[in-house]
Amino acid sequence: MYSDKVMDHFENPRNVGEIENASGTGTVGNAKCGDIMRIYLDIDDDGIIQDCKFKTFGCGAAVATSSMATELVKGKSIQEAMKVTNKAVMEALDGLPPVKVHCSLLAEEAIHAALWDYAQKKGIEIEGLQPPKSDIHEGEEEEEY
Repeated sequence: MYSDKVMDHFENPRNVGEIENASGTGTVGNAKCGDIMRIYLDIDDDGIIQDCKFKTFGCGAAVATSSMATELVKGKSIQEAMKVTNKAVMEALDGLPPVKVHCSLLAEEAIHAALWDYAQKKGIEIEGLQPPKSDIHEGEEEEEY
């Protein structure tokens, strides 16, 4: 059901924890499944993500996607981090079961929410960045899982 990479990131998650005085913090959730993900970014003066940590309450796939997302943005510029999509997270994990795709969406949204927080603190605009949603299904039609 889960790839070896998903299992590895679930059993040995990378970058768990908090960053005190983070440059940006993003918290997103999915009320339907109960997953909550918080991403912390430490961004230097050149706009490079020096460190990225996460705290996630949720299923194994939510933990694995959080872990992979932190790996994908660490050392990247803000614009490179903006290009980390849920598809990129899923590909890096060698796929997710269809019922767990929403976990990769949470990871993408959490990165964007943390970048939004950073931009608000710095009084800057990040090209292509939209205000974060409180729930990743905000504005969608009801759907069954």
